[in-house]
Amino acid sequence: MPIREIHPSVAALDMICVESAAPPTAMVVFGASGDLVQKKLLPSIAEIHRRGLLSEHFCLLGCSRTEYSDEQFRQIAADAIRHGPGSTSSQQLAPLLEKFHHISGDYADPGTYERIGSRLAELRSKHAVAGCDLFYLSVPPFLYETIIERLGSSGLSCKDDPDCCRRARLVVEKPFGRDLDSAKVLNHTVSKWFEESQVYRIDHYLGKETVQNIMIFRFANSIFEPIWNRNHIDNVQITIAETLGVEHRASYYDKSGAIRDMFQNHMLQMLALVAMEPPISFDADPIRDEKAKLLRTVRPFDPTDLDRSIVRGRYTAGRINGQNVQAYLSEKGVASDSRTETYVAARLFIDNWRWKDVPFYLRTGKRLARKDTEIVVTFKEPPHSLFSSAGLHHMPPNVLAFQIQPKEGISLRFQAKRPGSKICIGTLDMKFRYQDIFGVEMPEAYERLLLDCMVGDQTLYTRFDGIEVAWQLLMPVLEAWQRSKEAPYEYPAGSESFPEADALPEADGRQWHGLLTA
Repeated sequence: MPIREIHPSVAALDMICVESAAPPTAMVVFGASGDLVQKKLLPSIAEIHRRGLLSEHFCLLGCSRTEYSDEQFRQIAADAIRHGPGSTSSQQLAPLLEKFHHISGDYADPGTYERIGSRLAELRSKHAVAGCDLFYLSVPPFLYETIIERLGSSGLSCKDDPDCCRRARLVVEKPFGRDLDSAKVLNHTVSKWFEESQVYRIDHYLGKETVQNIMIFRFANSIFEPIWNRNHIDNVQITIAETLGVEHRASYYDKSGAIRDMFQNHMLQMLALVAMEPPISFDADPIRDEKAKLLRTVRPFDPTDLDRSIVRGRYTAGRINGQNVQAYLSEKGVASDSRTETYVAARLFIDNWRWKDVPFYLRTGKRLARKDTEIVVTFKEPPHSLFSSAGLHHMPPNVLAFQIQPKEGISLRFQAKRPGSKICIGTLDMKFRYQDIFGVEMPEAYERLLLDCMVGDQTLYTRFDGIEVAWQLLMPVLEAWQRSKEAPYEYPAGSESFPEADALPEADGRQWHGLLTA
């Protein structure tokens, strides 16, 4: 293969890129007047269209309780797209907006779904859509079961018609349940009206380029797989740090907390990608099989001794980026006697052959010093130092870090000789940044996820068994915290951590990787 320059300091073999354009699709979006639709979905659809990957035979029917005409909805969509991260021109936008329509109605009213069915038939004819119907639930979780039941009872789910040319697909945002029992109830409702092959449960973290890259990095490079195990890896750390507080989500967040909002889904999904066994192929079910299998091997929490394995915290007043911010209990919409956590740190073990006794340290929190999401793999020190005569009895370990956001990239820390003395060893960082190398902004995660569900690729979507095993793992923690009368530990806003969270790795003679100060 010829070598092609893509950056002054990087030469790469020609890239192998595979992308499938979306087939004809009729998309129905419930909650079309909400923030998620306007900030994420509509700009992402526009970007898919700009890239030439959206079928000419496409239509979108927004559904909400708010009364909008088609023209009013198109104006809202145009404003959302122009303020989005993409670069869709007015010339490109005009034909796309003509494919956007709106219908109003009560989500519990069967008549709403009769009108949706009639309007869909009309729009499929108008836009020559002979493909699938995509039902996207961008609504509060308490409405999921109502909408799913109505879609099924109205015949829109097509479950009982295997030859249905408009094979329906259901897209559900997190949270998928708030505990194991509610997740099972929701799964039962979904399976009543939809086959699992029709269901797409979104975890937007799985749509991030750098999260997807974990699989490519592990399984497309033969030099790492032989050392990706307990014999060579000392510990793995996963961090999701946010500077933001609860913002306008206080009423929801106070009933959820960090363990439900971030840990049960984003963090455990990233853990599964890092630690799972190689799947037999790069297809949806083999990958999801291995992820679910990995989560089943996570050692259960001991509810009688939780603080040795998982702790929770809550931010108090402090300063972030030079600005004073209020305490969690002072946030509008938060109960004065709330015991909800805004920070969770845990030490996990995976009881299988590959990872036996390797600690995985996970932490996520709001109102921390910096926004950072990173996966850090620390390798074991060399078993014997050849340089002890020079006073180097211990060599720093190699460290591999996946920066998920905001400065997406990968770095590898290793030892090398520096110019000068006969023995002059220093730690060097070899860093790769997507922006520096490819010169493009990272695509929005929803672009990848929306295109995949149009194509029918479930690889980046979670399956029902993965959802349930994650809840099963966390139920002893949730139940113990529910029984406890103790409030979470406190940390000032703008902190990097707090002592009780630091104690988890320190108990093993380790410490958190210092990404917040990097």
